Amino acid sequence: MKNQIILLLVLSFGFINHCLGQSQNSSDTSQLWRIELQNENVYIGKILNRNSETISFDSRELGVITLQVRDIKSMTQVTDGRIRDGDFWFENPQSMRYFWGPSGYGLKKGQGYYQNAWIFFNQFTFGITDNTSIGVGLVPLFLFGGGPTPVWITPKVSIPIQENFQLGVGALVGGVLATDTDGPFGVAYGTATFGTRDKNFSLGLGYGYAGGEWANVPTITISGMIRTGKKGYILTENYLIDVGDETFVLISIGGRTVGRNISLDYGGILPAVGDIGTLFVIPWLGISVPLGKIKNF
Repeated sequence: MKNQIILLLVLSFGFINHCLGQSQNSSDTSQLWRIELQNENVYIGKILNRNSETISFDSRELGVITLQVRDIKSMTQVTDGRIRDGDFWFENPQSMRYFWGPSGYGLKKGQGYYQNAWIFFNQFTFGITDNTSIGVGLVPLFLFGGGPTPVWITPKVSIPIQENFQLGVGALVGGVLATDTDGPFGVAYGTATFGTRDKNFSLGLGYGYAGGEWANVPTITISGMIRTGKKGYILTENYLIDVGDETFVLISIGGRTVGRNISLDYGGILPAVGDIGTLFVIPWLGISVPLGKIKNF
């Protein structure tokens, strides 16, 4: 078990060192706008003049052009750090979670997404305010011979402490349909996230509830996220779980690719109990689809 904990700490603190030690190549983007037209052409530049029908726009791509207001699909002011290596990077649309576990960041009001993993896991999550969200999920085993179906809700509150320090407090409260033997289950958790939405690590504690009792020992989570490009991320999500006389370790690492209408998560999970012997990797594959005001590329 000592070897497992050392492996988990080396992986996690390697992420921490990268998050704290690397700087991003960004430029001052004050007064810049990103304009997307109905035909999906995109321009970045400064507004020189505008009226109810046209906008005179000094674009980085074509110089000064005139755009018809009726042809504009969206206008987004480019905040500091969004222009990197001469290209526009959207704000991270999935900064509120890693593979599945939460970060301290949250959804904004009106944002939402649908997440599916391993085909059977399904969850919808929506931002109620800029600091609170709720998710509902299920594993639809009732489709396979009317089997017991786990369902749950996941309320979460995000608390900004400083610019690069966020706290998240939440719970998973669930039950199993079509059975009289299983009572409610759940997890109450807190997580502290250090870093930006694009590059961060999180430390978390959670107490599980099942069979009418709370766990005596908390589960510890150490997770991290690094943005590698306009659409790419590296993720790690790791758990230290007490299972009676032993400590169960889950180590995962992989990536995320964000597209216009879908995000793809992929990676591997390495479970370990007791002394490290034969290792095996469980593949992870998941998708998320933006809903509401959440913006992908």
